[in-house]
Amino acid sequence: MSKLAAQDKFLDLSDYGRPFGKFLANQLKNTRFTPIHVTLLFGVSGLIAIYCILQNHYFLAGFFIILKSIIDAADGELARIKNTPSYTGRYLDSVFDIVLNFLLFMAIYYVSKTTIWLTILAFIGIQLQGTLYNYYYVILRNKSVGGDSTSKVFECKSPKALPGESQKSVDILFRIYTIVYGTFDKIIHTLDKEAYKIKTFPNWFMTLVSIYGLGFQLLIIAVMLPMGLIEYIAPFFIIYTLFIFVLIGIRKAVFKV
Repeated sequence: MSKLAAQDKFLDLSDYGRPFGKFLANQLKNTRFTPIHVTLLFGVSGLIAIYCILQNHYFLAGFFIILKSIIDAADGELARIKNTPSYTGRYLDSVFDIVLNFLLFMAIYYVSKTTIWLTILAFIGIQLQGTLYNYYYVILRNKSVGGDSTSKVFECKSPKALPGESQKSVDILFRIYTIVYGTFDKIIHTLDKEAYKIKTFPNWFMTLVSIYGLGFQLLIIAVMLPMGLIEYIAPFFIIYTLFIFVLIGIRKAVFKV
């Protein structure tokens, strides 16, 4: 099952790892590897990238950041190929992402002259950016005929476990997910309360929004590190966050409820 129906597919600038992700998933489809194993693997790649930053190996850090994004695309692909969707994998993936993002910015703070307050603001900014992208993307996926609806627009209660997964695991990960993402979700929903009423978003708009996808954010960091721009990463993402209001303004002005 594809995430989106054919007519709703768009050029996702944050999803450059998808081709290799599909390739990797196809290599694993007849093995004992599960999507959870792949999720753990991208976590390892992210931790290696963070270690490389702490050791001032910025080129290698950029490489493992990109590798993390590529592997990140494979877990969902493997779940679709094996027809084993799970809320456990969906929440674990998201929790890993936010933890790795936090550790990544803390590593940048540690080795650079960036202040802790700028670092925290940049981390908050990058999470708000990703939340806006996910908000619009999940709305599109849920409205798309035949699309993937594992993710919900409003995560209000723990979902019923799917076949092959434990309800207890789903409940625990759901609680963790709501703790780490709840505030960001509420902020974005408050800024654009009516977005979920839109029937669909055109492809060009979703491509524009995809600059806030995690893959694209990590690509920017992976490029800035070896270029010697580590001191500018936090300030860049703080300023980059302001574009949220432009995107929401476009949504409200062009795609009225």
